[in-house]
Amino acid sequence: MRNENEKKKEKNADLIISNGMLLTMESGSAPVQNGGIAISEGRIAALGTTEEIEKTFDAPKTIDARGGVIMPGLVNSHTHAAMTRYRGMADDLPLMEWLNHFIFPAEAKSNGDQVYWSTLLACAEMIRSGTTTFCDMYLFEDRVAHAAKQAGMRAVVGEVLYDFPSPHYGPIEKGLEFTESLIQDWGKDPLITVAVEPHAIYTCSPNLLKRCRQMADRYGVLLIIHLSETQSEIEEVYKKYGKRSVDHLENLGLFSSPLIACHCVWLSEEEMDLLARRKARVVHNLESNLKLASGVAPVPELLSRGVVVGLGTDGCASNNNLDLFQEMDFVAKVHKAHRLDPTVMPAQTVLEMATLGGARVLGMEKEIGSLEVGKKADVIILDLNKPHLQPVYNIVSHLVYSATGADVRDVIIDGKVIMENRRLLTLEEEQILSKAKEWGEKISAKSLISSNL
Repeated sequence: MRNENEKKKEKNADLIISNGMLLTMESGSAPVQNGGIAISEGRIAALGTTEEIEKTFDAPKTIDARGGVIMPGLVNSHTHAAMTRYRGMADDLPLMEWLNHFIFPAEAKSNGDQVYWSTLLACAEMIRSGTTTFCDMYLFEDRVAHAAKQAGMRAVVGEVLYDFPSPHYGPIEKGLEFTESLIQDWGKDPLITVAVEPHAIYTCSPNLLKRCRQMADRYGVLLIIHLSETQSEIEEVYKKYGKRSVDHLENLGLFSSPLIACHCVWLSEEEMDLLARRKARVVHNLESNLKLASGVAPVPELLSRGVVVGLGTDGCASNNNLDLFQEMDFVAKVHKAHRLDPTVMPAQTVLEMATLGGARVLGMEKEIGSLEVGKKADVIILDLNKPHLQPVYNIVSHLVYSATGADVRDVIIDGKVIMENRRLLTLEEEQILSKAKEWGEKISAKSLISSNL
């Protein structure tokens, strides 16, 4: 039994994580061997060695990391979660052909229930691979929000807006009304945040883009857009407006407040300077850009200018998976090969992009992205007791070059255990997988794929 003096030292916590290598991602911090965390009311109450944490705190539940890595959850800064429904449906095609002949026609047949279940499938995949926060652009985003909420994930959601009629809301006026209602309905939710999300310059008129900026400013929410993704986009925009894509947005006043620009593959030196000057935030979606042969974004150059850059997987139709560990591996290696320089994009930089960098992109760096006292308890534990993860010389390099999403053992979001010992606690995985198989059979039966080949 503890004596009375020991009892007085104890503080109550809801959860303790112990016996792991603690990697906080806080600037200047070093890994803590045999580290631990105390979590209380959804936030981090204390960090330190396991001995220090267990000496000070008492909790009804303890998770033993068993020598694994305790680290912040990953932030997927740009995806289209419900596109899990179209995984592998139209591979090996250029972007515009992929969009116009496959994705847009398929989405025209979609409905809210399909989006809901497809998003649950995405949430299961993301949780299993260590993502705790994602930023989404798609249709029926109210259903995306409900799916993320059910999964217990942190999400930024925004209805995709464009000039042509949407299979969800119809004409654009209804789309703007729906976005406004989303902002009002989810404004006080602890997990769900709403953004204004026009699709791209080539699908949105200057007037629509200006109205999106005005709405984002009126409600103080994020404005997110696909930007400079392909060379053909640059050529099309220049032909129509006499300016390159970034300059076109500057001319419209879209950089009057911080803007999140996804992809940013084709940028001139002047455009990169402008993005830095306007404090724009960029999301790098390398695997998607490689698969669609869009090019390789100048991320080292953006980082050297002080531009905040996060990582995104994009959707499963253009990437085929939502594993940010795989994305990190690609990012670190491809940029080295692209520039013939092995020192480019070191592991520390890439891991920061997937954690604190992603949080900064989404304006959430005060709440998530690193493990610090007072921040939200979004934590993942990786199992290092595997042949491909031993021995360990540099844990950061290990996480970027050796680890995979399948190595994630436990996931905690907002202080709640979402996955424990690889078992999902918030989702009925078998039911979700059964639904996914049904979609595939129905799509094949309707010859949706073959009719477009």
